[in-house]
Amino acid sequence: MKDMRDFIQAAEKEGQLKRITAEVDWNLELSHIAKLNEEKAGPALLFENVKGYKTPVITSVCTTTERLSLIMGAPIKSSLVDLMRFWVEKSNTLIPPKFVDKSKAPCKQNIMKGSDIDLFKFPVPHYYPKDGGRFMGTAHFFITKDPDSGWVNLGTYRAQLLAKDRIGTQFIKGKHADIMLKKYAAMNKPMPVASIVGCDPLLFLTGAARISAFVSEYDFAGSVRGEPIEVVQGETVDLPIPAHAEMVIEGFVDAKEFMDEGPFGEYTGYYSGVGTDKRNYEQVTCVTYRDNPIYWGTTVGKAVTDTHMTMALSYGATLWQQLTVGMKIPGIKAVYCPPEGAGRFLAIISVKQMYPGHVDQVATAAISTEMGAYGLKTVIVVDEDIDPWDIPRVLYALSFRFQPNRCQVIKRGRSTPLDPSLPIDERDITGRLLIDATIPYEWKDKPIPVELDPDIVKKVLGRWQELGF
Repeated sequence: MKDMRDFIQAAEKEGQLKRITAEVDWNLELSHIAKLNEEKAGPALLFENVKGYKTPVITSVCTTTERLSLIMGAPIKSSLVDLMRFWVEKSNTLIPPKFVDKSKAPCKQNIMKGSDIDLFKFPVPHYYPKDGGRFMGTAHFFITKDPDSGWVNLGTYRAQLLAKDRIGTQFIKGKHADIMLKKYAAMNKPMPVASIVGCDPLLFLTGAARISAFVSEYDFAGSVRGEPIEVVQGETVDLPIPAHAEMVIEGFVDAKEFMDEGPFGEYTGYYSGVGTDKRNYEQVTCVTYRDNPIYWGTTVGKAVTDTHMTMALSYGATLWQQLTVGMKIPGIKAVYCPPEGAGRFLAIISVKQMYPGHVDQVATAAISTEMGAYGLKTVIVVDEDIDPWDIPRVLYALSFRFQPNRCQVIKRGRSTPLDPSLPIDERDITGRLLIDATIPYEWKDKPIPVELDPDIVKKVLGRWQELGF
């Protein structure tokens, strides 16, 4: 799979995509259709008749595990945890991108520069009634480059359509794009950026992931694909651009320049603030796009949308990888970050205990990883006989193995400014709760589990049909 068109073809073949031919208004109606469809775990939607535009809009690309499986190249019936395991297994050897012939790159088929730039030519949706406007970037990512090391980062940050040649940026403090922007500010230079709208959906997954600093998401995506991602040079920025992107918005962000931006209905199910904020913006210098481009957007808002599924997959897999490959902690059987928690606020980890304090090591390590250090509030550790995605069994462990006096409360950790459980003006620091829902390794006398006799089970199953089941 190289691009969005490959995904559409594959999804349609599997009955995972529906074409909407009736006219739909980009102003609220399109997003509401998509959101109601997502709440029913419906198919990806390709809106082919958007009011006032010829460009189609695709939504709900990542809402189900079936479609995530298509994107990942995994078996279609994979569970979310299967996909996390697949992600971890595929990502051991990084494969850098390769530059291809610029003249043959689909993303260069149309080029707008100077006074010709007009982002209102594209059907950018207005998603929710109290949004500050239309948001160009929801299912997109910004490409940035570290001026010192040359490290290329792909990061998903929302982008409001502010003017025909300006889009907002929300480079949250401490995120990789923010770190790079501060370096450019110290050099008194604007930072070159490129916003990618519509591409190989795997790049969006990796752009939304918590990949470690100095590791390019291009390299990571190449490892999952098993081959290099094809890129070309930007027209006005020195950045590698996905050759098969639908739309590329090139420009520069000046750390000293601000515009009013927001609010926006975030993945927490709440607005990120009470009004507009002063934020940096991208001054657009060039827009390139394919013939008959396909615009990709996601509704965000309350769980579960493709935003939450994407974050659950990429955050859970990244946490799993960082614990096992990065920290080399033994005994971890599975990691699950539920989509209902946007993959970031809650982690459930199953572990085969091997020594006293093993559970404590796992829990404290989880909040010390690149992924967990930012926003992770609750870690639940369960024994190896509990599948972390089996919520009824997790609740069983919380009821019969958990003791509050074995909890650890960490009073200070890095928070996200999008966490609505904190006051709007106090969102830099969060508390963390580490829950041990296991039977302690060091207990000499452990509870005796109630178990079925395996021979009788085999006998009963052999009579199952005879018994009328």
